[in-house]
Amino acid sequence: MKIAVFAYSRQGCRTARQVQPFFPHDEVKLHTIERFCQPGFLTIGHPTKDFYGSMFQWADALIFIGSCGIAVRQIAPHVADKQSDPAVLVIDELGTFVIPLLSGHIGGANDLAKNLAAYLRATAVITTATDINRKFSVDAWAAKNGLLIDNIKNAKAVSATILEHPVPMDCDFPIVTDYPNGVVAGSSGNVGICISYRQKTPFDTTLRLIPRILHLGIGCRRGTKASAIEEAVDLVLNAHGIDRRAIKCAASIDLKADEPGLAQFCQDNHWPVSFFSAQALGKAVGDFTPSQFVAQVTGVDNVCERSALMGASELIVKKTAHNGVTVALAAEHLEVRFG
Repeated sequence: MKIAVFAYSRQGCRTARQVQPFFPHDEVKLHTIERFCQPGFLTIGHPTKDFYGSMFQWADALIFIGSCGIAVRQIAPHVADKQSDPAVLVIDELGTFVIPLLSGHIGGANDLAKNLAAYLRATAVITTATDINRKFSVDAWAAKNGLLIDNIKNAKAVSATILEHPVPMDCDFPIVTDYPNGVVAGSSGNVGICISYRQKTPFDTTLRLIPRILHLGIGCRRGTKASAIEEAVDLVLNAHGIDRRAIKCAASIDLKADEPGLAQFCQDNHWPVSFFSAQALGKAVGDFTPSQFVAQVTGVDNVCERSALMGASELIVKKTAHNGVTVALAAEHLEVRFG
């Protein structure tokens, strides 16, 4: 993590030094105003709006040692939305209270405040309604477990509803713990949560949580363009109702490692791509769609299905061919846990 700490008095600087060891493996920058600057501290820059704006973009968490008012004034011009804003915390200069001010759930400010308060022997001041009522915080849980929140407006609807009555959850994966407080199993209703890589909306207002667990296996002819691969992949995703944001990575045979179209396609979609030898692909276990021609050319009877299964556990879309491109999808094993 990248941590920016701001202090505005000599005592504040002392408290900032107490905070720093809490982040032994993170990049921590301590800042103070010019007249209190000392070894280990950087000077708060001017104009301050630009300075705090750059810190807001750089840091995963901003910690203000001082009043809430100082923090509010400095971050106000830069606040965008809860899915992208960094965690912002305020600690009084004596280190008595730790207050998460912004991005309590998705940005992790609430958990950070609790842990930092325990470290400083201070009191964490948590104000978010779901937390103080001991209800399930869906956005915090999703962020902690790497699930993409499809619609932040629907996340707010869930958080508001859960304070009134339990919210149903439709989940495509085994749930191996008890449901959290405020959540029950269900597949219909006004407001609900759906955990799936498929584009399904079982509730009138559905908060979709998308796990990035899909591996995309690709085979293609020599010289295939990125646009042709994109067209084939879109065809498969649309035919099976799969959200492309659930794709974690792509894979193919090492003979395709120098294919510019495949490289461009993966780069355009921000998907890391891995290449495997025919020998490695041949060791994949499963019920594959064999091709004698592919075996003669590559040394293995199927490229896309076997590639998709490398690092995954279940083939969910078998080989689909379109204009010289073959596509398959496999999913990693996922179990849902709460608590």
